Amino acid sequence: MASFKVHRHDEATGQSNGCSGCKDGARLPVEIDFAFQPIVDVTARTVFACEALVRGPNGESALSVLSQIDDASKYRFDQYCRQVAIASAAALGLDAFLSINFMPNAVYRPEVCIRSTLEAAHANGFPIERIIFETVEGEHLADRTHLVQIFKAYKEYGFLTAIDDFGAGYSGLALLVDFQPDIIKLDMALLRGIDTDTVRQHIVRGVISMCHDLGIRVVAEGIETKGERDFFIAHGVSLMQGYFFAKPAFKSIPTINKTSYFA
Repeated sequence: MASFKVHRHDEATGQSNGCSGCKDGARLPVEIDFAFQPIVDVTARTVFACEALVRGPNGESALSVLSQIDDASKYRFDQYCRQVAIASAAALGLDAFLSINFMPNAVYRPEVCIRSTLEAAHANGFPIERIIFETVEGEHLADRTHLVQIFKAYKEYGFLTAIDDFGAGYSGLALLVDFQPDIIKLDMALLRGIDTDTVRQHIVRGVISMCHDLGIRVVAEGIETKGERDFFIAHGVSLMQGYFFAKPAFKSIPTINKTSYFA
């Protein structure tokens, strides 16, 4: 793999950005790397984006990594993940969007906490307009108003925004009243077997219609079968993600078989 640049000053030492989340100079208790899973555009037959999924240095699961993070290290971990994800994507030559998960409860002041992300993008030559910040709707949020402020700040900087696992939690619709992200990723529990489940079809068609009216793009996440894929094609959703197209690839960008999967 090509070499990449990771700025460690803000997130590793917490000495320069003036954010109350920068606790001390302690090192993170865990090493990380990333796997990448594509979000495909089945209409354009291209990779729209790749989601960066945190892993251990030898490909250990995200759960094994996250279990080593406590409240004291959450801010530094969140910041460092962003930097490594950007640096890794740039080193791999990703020419699509890069989707990065972030912890809204770890962001104290958006305009300050974003600095190391901007520095990482600049240092690695990765355009900020090709970065998507996504958060998990089902995550417990200490303050929804704070999340809205984060999203608005990120949008002003030129990043795209996304809500992940939409439909898995309880704050999604209320959140949409205050802020409309660029992208909503439907929770995979809503998708499973949707081609033969009329209840799921009614619910998802309603969400798709609402998002269309609000100018929000929909990603069907967790596609595993041709039937699930074809349902969303028939209902105007072209962005999809799931094992049907490609599993996450550790430290690499998966290759998509266009003939088999986009037919």
